[in-house]
Amino acid sequence: MSFPGRVAILGGGTWATAIAKLVLYNAESINWYMRRRDRIDDFKRLGHNPVYLSSVKFDISRINFTTNLNKVVKESDTLILVTPSPYLKQHLKKLKEPLDKKFVVSAIKGIVPDENMIVTDYLKKFYNIPDSNLAVIGGPCHAEEVALERLSYLTIGCPDTLKARKITELLGNHFLKASTSKDVEGIEYGSVLKNVYAIAAGICYGLKYGDNFQAVLISNAIQELDRFLKAVHPMRRNICESAYLGDLLVTAYSRFSRNHTFGTMIGKGYSVKTAQIEMEMVAEGYYGTKCIKEINEQYHVDMPILDTVYNILYNKMSSFAEIKRLTETFR
Repeated sequence: MSFPGRVAILGGGTWATAIAKLVLYNAESINWYMRRRDRIDDFKRLGHNPVYLSSVKFDISRINFTTNLNKVVKESDTLILVTPSPYLKQHLKKLKEPLDKKFVVSAIKGIVPDENMIVTDYLKKFYNIPDSNLAVIGGPCHAEEVALERLSYLTIGCPDTLKARKITELLGNHFLKASTSKDVEGIEYGSVLKNVYAIAAGICYGLKYGDNFQAVLISNAIQELDRFLKAVHPMRRNICESAYLGDLLVTAYSRFSRNHTFGTMIGKGYSVKTAQIEMEMVAEGYYGTKCIKEINEQYHVDMPILDTVYNILYNKMSSFAEIKRLTETFR
């Protein structure tokens, strides 16, 4: 069977649903792992995801649903991971099937907590997957706009260019353009930090800072991101490419950004716990803030925006006072 072979989606949320829609444009069928049997039953009955992107209709006859993680791994060649990063370890603990011969694509925009590792590094270390069998999906791309079939762009990061191109062919169509990159680590770290900066933008919005300041905030954020990437994974890259700057912009500004929404609630005075409960979805940047803060203890990169968000979320410092202090560092 030619690459990418039988494709499986692992996850049942918004982004997983959007990616399933993309794959089914080009593949005859997919395997789809969801944790909850009731969600699968509702999906089959309704013809759409009962909770996320419910406007997207699916041909159920082309989907092999299962709640059995080992079954879906055994019966698939390419696995697309689309679970929230805080729950990845928990899901994979159920796994008895080896992953070292599978091609694994991470669409997870977060870091594995406790380990403080990007997903590809975690999979290499604990599941012995070689570099050439790992890829990442980078933005800028919101699931909601994929559902609406609005023109969108993805970047597929993989050391193996030929495999990366095959994945772009798998995901691409008339409204989705995909390109390739070898900067796997840069795309992953960038996708974590843009969530942190989107929280910062949301906090400022909640505090009623205007568009003028938001522009300065994001200008400083891309410089901060560039400094961090140069420290943790030095290589030639153009930080203004869509996988970095584009992903940052759409996450910081879009009404579909859950991290921006989370930050806005914090800026308006909600506690972290209350904001998380009311959102009913995971804001990856909350976890990413702590992970990157701890990683940066090794690199000592100047990251005032990260530090500010960390102080607000984890040290429970005043949003107003912390953002005011941050404004004094900008120019």
